[in-house]
Amino acid sequence: MARRLTFAGVEDSQRLRGSGPRARAAAVRFEAVDPTSPAAVWAVGRYFAEIGRRFGFDPSAEPDDGAASLAAPGGCFVLAVSAGAAVACGGVRTIEDGVGEIKRMWVDDAWRGAGLGSRLLLHLEQTAHALGHHIVRLDSHESLTEAIALYGKAGYRPIGRYNDNPHATHFFERVPRPRP
Repeated sequence: MARRLTFAGVEDSQRLRGSGPRARAAAVRFEAVDPTSPAAVWAVGRYFAEIGRRFGFDPSAEPDDGAASLAAPGGCFVLAVSAGAAVACGGVRTIEDGVGEIKRMWVDDAWRGAGLGSRLLLHLEQTAHALGHHIVRLDSHESLTEAIALYGKAGYRPIGRYNDNPHATHFFERVPRPRP
């Protein structure tokens, strides 16, 4: 990637506050990046900090952060970028032939409620479809009520436990929507 992304998503986004939230969210670009890049590591750090606050998750207790599984060719990590700053992220990884999983989906607090989460979820589904997945799964924790509501609104249906994530309490699946 030739452009340098900044890591102060909230501060850099302040310039755009004059426009409506949906207009700001619609102007965000999605960029596939190496999941070990500084901008990706920063965004995932924000994700881990939030889930740590919400339900006590401690990423330092995990032996592997899962970044390698979100790298090409079997995966893809995406940053949502506004004014050169990462304001959201998420990734897709292959969990079995034809089945992908969305991981590490996070939207900065300053960007919530503007439709960016829905746009990011759709983009990740389309990425999963492009990777050859005919089913997309994801998991969540019961305290992440906004995420669970988003997944239901997007057409995800509850399924039984499909992984060994000890922090997940809800499991979902849907057929991904291809790019138009």
